[in-house]
Order: sequence, then structure tokens, then C-alpha cells
Amino acid sequence: PVFAGMNGSAIENFSCVIYNVSLMNCTWQAGKDAPGDTQYFLYWQNSRDDDVMECELYTKDENGRNTGCRFLNVRIETEKAYFLVNGSSKDSLIQFYDEYIPLYKIEILTPPLNVTVTCTRGSAGCVITWQPPRTSHVEKVQCFQYEISIQNK
Repeated sequence: PVFAGMNGSAIENFSCVIYNVSLMNCTWQAGKDAPGDTQYFLYWQNSRDDDVMECELYTKDENGRNTGCRFLNVRIETEKAYFLVNGSSKDSLIQFYDEYIPLYKIEILTPPLNVTVTCTRGSAGCVITWQPPRTSHVEKVQCFQYEISIQNK
């Protein structure tokens, strides 16, 4: 597709992560050929049933240019979320960047909860128990896989 705007003016290195169940952080870098006065704006739509919303909590670089967004109370839906970052400059048209992202793929899970280790004397060894991590969208506990690393001290 042909995008209106000056080549090299769209953002680069767009990425997002979800952490602590419902917080999301997205970051990007200004286009390498974007004019110095370029300002960027992020819009997103969590699912087709939701309205398109602009970022409410931008993070800025030392020049006051928007280079990220923090989101609160994010719900992970089954379909892909849509992200669009466009820009404006008094000097030239700025290309936009857009991407569809399945939110469950960018979630950083919290650690398992209530990890306990009970050791008995003799050859019985130790029993390690835990509960699944907190998450907003995994309903089946059997979806989780765990790896235990035991280091003798």
C-alpha cells in the first residue's frame, strides 16, 4: 500500500507489554527522517465492539515528543487489538504506523502465588506447592506450565 507522508517519518520499533494483570506499556521511537517538530498520537481499539480511543497517559522524551503510552485497566480479549500511531508536523505530512496485536501474546505473567516448600527429615524429601499466577484471561489452570530450578546450597 502507498501511505501518504514523507518516507521515514513514521514511528519505528513499536512494542507493547502487559504486566500486573491489567497494565500495558507501549513504546516507539520517532521516525529517523521525521521533522523535529513532529508529534505522535496513539489510538487503539481493544476489540471491534469497543470505541477507538486515544492514549490518555503519554510518556515523552526530553524534547516533549510522545514516545510511549501507559494504559490502566486493560482487558485481554480473544481478538486482536488494533493500534495506530499517526503524527503531525507543520513542515510535512507524517506517515502513520498501524499494527494488530493479540494481547495475550504480550502479557508478562506474574509469578505463581503462595509458593511453599515443606521438607521432612529422612528420605521423603520436599514437597513444593503453589497456585497459578494472577491473570485476567486464562480460565483453565491446566493451561499453565511450570519449571522448577532447584539449586543445592
